[in-house]
Amino acid sequence: KPATNRRKHTTGNKIMSYPFHIVDTEQTISDEALSRILDDFIEVKAKNAKRILILPPDITRFYSKAGFISAYLYHALKEQAEIFFLPALGTHDPMSAKEIDVMFGPDIPKELFLPHKWRTDVQKFGEISSERMLELSEGKLDYTMDVAANKLLEEGNWDLIVSVGQIVPHEVIGMANYTKNILVGTGGSDTIHKSHFLGAVYGMERIMGQIDTPVRRALNEGFDQYLRHLPIEFILTVLGPKNDKLALQGVFCGDGEDTYVEACKLSQKLNLNLLDKPIQKAIVYLEPDEFKTTWLGNKSIYRTRMAMADDGELIVLAPALHRFGEDMAIDELIRKFGYKTTDETLEAVKNNPELANNLSAAAHLIHGTTDNRFNVTYCPGDGVTQEEIESVNYKYCHYNDMIKQYPLESLKDGWNTLPNGEEIFYVSNPALGLWSVKDKFISK
Repeated sequence: KPATNRRKHTTGNKIMSYPFHIVDTEQTISDEALSRILDDFIEVKAKNAKRILILPPDITRFYSKAGFISAYLYHALKEQAEIFFLPALGTHDPMSAKEIDVMFGPDIPKELFLPHKWRTDVQKFGEISSERMLELSEGKLDYTMDVAANKLLEEGNWDLIVSVGQIVPHEVIGMANYTKNILVGTGGSDTIHKSHFLGAVYGMERIMGQIDTPVRRALNEGFDQYLRHLPIEFILTVLGPKNDKLALQGVFCGDGEDTYVEACKLSQKLNLNLLDKPIQKAIVYLEPDEFKTTWLGNKSIYRTRMAMADDGELIVLAPALHRFGEDMAIDELIRKFGYKTTDETLEAVKNNPELANNLSAAAHLIHGTTDNRFNVTYCPGDGVTQEEIESVNYKYCHYNDMIKQYPLESLKDGWNTLPNGEEIFYVSNPALGLWSVKDKFISK
């Protein structure tokens, strides 16, 4: 779609005032309506841009509409501007050609997608002081934290940087995206390790689904102090269930914290699943294209943990699981230390320099533990063996054996009563929400 043919106005005879905070929970937002919103974004923020960097998520946020948004911006602006993509990978593997085609379409040249290398490609812009980190961690962490991001953000001489992504409850920071997409998604090892560990020691159940958390404050303060000179705009989506389907219900475009907060309020309404009673048996399915590691797949554990009953059973159906960490060095640490209790992992950090130097791995181990409160049975296909699963302290069942007992086609999201009278709770994608019994979640 040539930029010169863009529709100029969203409603009436003039473009709405920027920032755009658009919500439709009744009809929801169609691709056509989203295109009109993006046309107005272009008119206000991009019509004179000659060099543009787009920061989308990777395939693990396939359902975010970020692929549609990023591709639309590219096709609308490619005649007027040089455009590159820097997927906000964090520690994840670079996107494959197939994943790029699936998420963004096959007609964007692959050489425009630049890989983020979190161990080497970063520039330090500043730091959060040890005094502030001590305050944010309630006296538990006494060290500085880098405020860093991929060096291309500074060196690329961009007229516009567009950070695209979804607001959804998150285990490390409370609510995903906004400044996290920059400082973790394109961040470096120091920021990633220490921000994750800050969240872990503060307490995951105090953080998940909350708009304002210590990790969020650290990243927002660092971004505001050291990166505001960059021409970064955010396009944030909020999706939620509608008529048994996942639908886009909010689009928030802006560069300030108010845009993030308003998107979070909608996400809390749509993505928090507050139950009247705890779950005795939960079955969580991990989509093969999205979940290939426990690093990602353990969303099944931490997104449901506040809903699980004591001594309950969580069954994780993981047909594409092939290893533990997205990063091979972290994979080795997971295999070495396993998903033990929080206290055991914290003790290991004190006594093992290798783990102490990879605090995001330690945080992940804490996120993946049940602290012996409920049981987890991982059900991979042939990519991971029983010995490997049991070595990291989970129970094991082969995927093919478990789906004979619980056929996917017979399950719907939420409560199910099986023919034998057993009651189970099914989650088809743990990345899209947070589940808790009502008295465990209090919004702050």
